[in-house]
Amino acid sequence: NSFVARTNTCGELRSAHVGQEVTLYGWIQYQRQGLFLVLRDFQGLTQIIIPQDEAHSHVKKLLANAPVESVVRVTGIVSPRPPGQENPKMPTGDIEVRAETAEILNSCKKLPFEIKDFIKKSEALRMQYRYLDLRSFQLQYNLRLRSQIVMRMREYLCNLHGFVDVETPTLFKRTPGGAKEFLVPSREAGKFYSLPQSPQQFKQLLMVGGLDRYFQVARCYRDEGSRPDRQPEFTQIDIEMSFVDQAGIQRLIEGLLQYSWPEERGCITTPFPSMTYEEALADYGTDKPDTRFGMKIVDISDFLRRSDIQFVQNALSYPRGTVKAICIPQGVRYFKNKDLESLKESAKSRFNQEIMEIICRPDGSLKSLLTKFLDEEQQSELIQALNMQVDDVVLLAAGEHKQVCSALGSLRLESADLLEASGLVLRDPTTFHFLWVVDFPLFLPKEENPAELESAHHPFTAPHPSDTSLLYSDPTKVRSQHYDLVLNGSEVGGGSIRIHSAKQQRFVLEKVLKEDSEVLSHLLEALEFGAPPHGGIALGLDRLISLVVDAPSIRDVIAFPKSFRGRDLMGSVPDYVTPEELEPYHIQVSWPLAEKEAKQN
Repeated sequence: NSFVARTNTCGELRSAHVGQEVTLYGWIQYQRQGLFLVLRDFQGLTQIIIPQDEAHSHVKKLLANAPVESVVRVTGIVSPRPPGQENPKMPTGDIEVRAETAEILNSCKKLPFEIKDFIKKSEALRMQYRYLDLRSFQLQYNLRLRSQIVMRMREYLCNLHGFVDVETPTLFKRTPGGAKEFLVPSREAGKFYSLPQSPQQFKQLLMVGGLDRYFQVARCYRDEGSRPDRQPEFTQIDIEMSFVDQAGIQRLIEGLLQYSWPEERGCITTPFPSMTYEEALADYGTDKPDTRFGMKIVDISDFLRRSDIQFVQNALSYPRGTVKAICIPQGVRYFKNKDLESLKESAKSRFNQEIMEIICRPDGSLKSLLTKFLDEEQQSELIQALNMQVDDVVLLAAGEHKQVCSALGSLRLESADLLEASGLVLRDPTTFHFLWVVDFPLFLPKEENPAELESAHHPFTAPHPSDTSLLYSDPTKVRSQHYDLVLNGSEVGGGSIRIHSAKQQRFVLEKVLKEDSEVLSHLLEALEFGAPPHGGIALGLDRLISLVVDAPSIRDVIAFPKSFRGRDLMGSVPDYVTPEELEPYHIQVSWPLAEKEAKQN
């Protein structure tokens, strides 16, 4: 309460304060029949008794007629609540304040929605009146917890481990590869800045500059569609170190999260388990596995290789052909026929993958198109291989390894959604399963042109020491020193050991990725001036906090987020500017094209 006129907040008064005169400021949360009201501020709620005697009639009139969400000052005496009227659900539930004087500091007009967490309101309305939505208990809690976690991270990095907090430029130039970047016009005709998708180049240059340990709560930008866990502007905890290896970065991050982790979320155990990219894909069908539940992918290729099933033999004849399956416990009990059809259709439409189901009947026999090709002994072996129980449902896929794994990995998550919608708890949001995923491929074929390669992470990632020679002979087989941190099936961090040799960096850009290295000439030149070995990582702060508080979207942990389409509904952004405002930037809007895009949106 320092620096302000109040004596106490609305969340701190207790029985020990009985008899004291206090001055409170806050919003009227609730008012009942001119008898009492509940006053709210950032810390909590206090019940205010409206005086009924003639001497305080002006106070009664003022408070009884004030609209909900008006801002008021109340001065009064703290009193114990009458016996039997205590409210154990409120921290201040043992007391009330009998108002002596009051002042309406600002009256509130009719609200577009009630300021209560349990009131359902559309996200568009919440975005339009974000300043009102911020008054809700949940958003207040989310933003304050976020602030506390960031402060603890600063303590750990700067005070305990000697990191230097450096602000890097927001206006820079295009980075080859990666996400699409926002362009910012300059007053030089035809020249543009780019908003960086991360401070990647700058943090590497800081290592060349000898800062040794860099850290920043960095604002980053990506010009791509919003998703529940993505925004066009976002925040990351950005870190870089000199003379470090992968294990060193991982130990640092484990310590950082353990130190900054909120007490009310329990303890997290370190070291975090680790899994290779190939293991993650084979067992979970994704590079960000949710390890809170089972239903792992099982390879039954060897078992079915001996069968005469034509589609199985066709699949296994390919170089990376495989037959895999997932077993859904009690699927018969929880799934309807339409659910199974929906899962099969999902695999077909998204991955072009056919799925066959196998059902374990109450008598232990199997129901499937597959069973007519298998004798009793083989069916028994299949049940054993998949660890099937009565009423389990198995989804089986045959084909190319990555396609099969990706399809089954997606069906694993969709099945979990269906099971949980039926009342089964598989993924407890109060448990936190961290996982390192390592040994990613350094390069991947481009989707639009598989003959060309692109960086799996970014072009500055160093090859695995064991695979360096392959970089020059067969780059598709090179593993990288890239590592991702996964929490409950969401990627919350990613980093790598960097290339610190100018010669190797130039080779990757020009020969492997076929990129114009001129755009990175400043970085390539810097690497020639005694660049130390270095590596780093970035933690997605928005995504991390949303998982900590179990928010359905990262928009619930950002004060002023953009909508699903990347718009600010409160300020009507983006907005038009006049031709006169564009003139210094040598830009004209092509209106026919703009009108066409507006119609599409």
